Amino acid sequence: MTFIDNAHQILAQVGIHSPGDVYADSATADLIEAALKNREGHLAENGALVVETGKFTGRSPKDKFFVVEPDSEDELWWGTVNQKMTEAAFERLHQRMTQFLTSRRLYVENMYGGADSRYRLPVRVITQYAWHALFAKTLLVRPDLYAETPDFNEDEVFTVIDCPGVRAIPEEGGAKSETFIAIHLKKRLVLIGGTEYAGEIKKSVFTLLNYLLPKRGFFPMHCSANVGREKGDTALFFGLSGTGKTTLSADPARDLIGDDEHGWSDDGVFNFEGGCYAKCIRLSQENEPQIWNAIRFGAVLENVVMDEDTRQLYYDMADLTENTRAAYPVDYIPGAVIPGVGGHPENVFFLTADAFGVLPPISRLTSAQARFHFLSGYTAKVAGTERGMGNTPEATFSACFGQPFLPLHPTVYAKLLGERLTEHNAPCWLINTGWSGGGFDEGHRISIKHTRALLNAALSGALSDDKVEYRTDPIFGLHTPVEVPGVPKSILNPRDTWGDPAAYDKAAENLARLFVENFEKYKDEASEEVIAARPGG
Repeated sequence: MTFIDNAHQILAQVGIHSPGDVYADSATADLIEAALKNREGHLAENGALVVETGKFTGRSPKDKFFVVEPDSEDELWWGTVNQKMTEAAFERLHQRMTQFLTSRRLYVENMYGGADSRYRLPVRVITQYAWHALFAKTLLVRPDLYAETPDFNEDEVFTVIDCPGVRAIPEEGGAKSETFIAIHLKKRLVLIGGTEYAGEIKKSVFTLLNYLLPKRGFFPMHCSANVGREKGDTALFFGLSGTGKTTLSADPARDLIGDDEHGWSDDGVFNFEGGCYAKCIRLSQENEPQIWNAIRFGAVLENVVMDEDTRQLYYDMADLTENTRAAYPVDYIPGAVIPGVGGHPENVFFLTADAFGVLPPISRLTSAQARFHFLSGYTAKVAGTERGMGNTPEATFSACFGQPFLPLHPTVYAKLLGERLTEHNAPCWLINTGWSGGGFDEGHRISIKHTRALLNAALSGALSDDKVEYRTDPIFGLHTPVEVPGVPKSILNPRDTWGDPAAYDKAAENLARLFVENFEKYKDEASEEVIAARPGG
């Protein structure tokens, strides 16, 4: 591994003095060897590094804080998503971290948030674990992928200090539990402690970009993106965890730009990341061949069950969590777009895993409906994605399909979406990847093969008005094709899939009511057109 002589100078900038050995920008193989030597994980039969994240197997959204300071206080969307932390509380946590890291071996990765060199954010990750350094190297944009050596302007760098071994003391004030993700925008510093779940690293960088890019008029998005090989048409897939962003964007017939986080600038779309972070519970080679083949040496598997003797992986087992994850470089996907940039989208898809089983598998949205459903962000949380979830999917509304990562008010992002859709005349579609024939207790998950056929029809232009007849849903006002090539006609109208139509009507009306109730918080700032797009008008 590479030992850096100027470690003291680099780390002293963020208050870390007298560390032990410091290794920076290490090769993937070096970090894997270090993780094995440090007993942080094991190699699976396919070469992937398998790790366990302890009791925290998902994000801790209730433990994220922003420091209250004059430059950003009036801009931030304060509340349950962005909680306030005093300068004094932040300094106590920072001091606990720096004291803990004295004489300890550290790993440093100099990376970027953003594949477009014109808009990217320099990010330095400092961590106590080799596998966390590998995770950061995998998920953020690697300079070596572009044959670059990091040359940071230190005034622009955001530093993430990731220290699972440091736990907060709630009695001291500031944090609510032993876990904390504390962001100080003015100091350009993020502190992560009390959790071994590495996903907090990538989501902290996403949160920073969600704050910084709108200031430049760019639209940060919680979505995946790919591009057609023949037409070069870019498509976006919005959705929360478990709705299919990674699976559906990893299409063998299209090239992947990225699977989770992107920006939409005046020039087109660009990936925020250099890797993918796929859910792999019940992963199969048949349904998700690209993800299956990407899990090899250099990939990190979180909380996947493995036979200690044979090193065989059991993707169907959820002994540790439903939120099993695979992190791998985006270039492990055949045909991945490097650098991760694309043109302006020609199709935009909103993905929702409808737990009630009442939404159609595909609907075309008007401009007003697109903004309404973007602000609503309806889906069903999948057990294990966040701490505190039970074993049953739970209906939820998450603004902009990414509420936990929005430092600014959701209407800021909805306005940017509306402007982009109008400017580029991109059709917007609502895709239900959830249940059909009943709710999650009686129905079944919609076939991924049918979902892919629906997407392909929309992408190919086969669902244009001159080719397909549409019906209007009487409850939600959604426009649904009557027929789609390669898809059974019987599943296009969800009411027809229920054994008891009256039960469907009741469930649909209940969900429509939830949509309307949730939208009340945005009603005062929404246009009349968007308000009229609610179920029932």
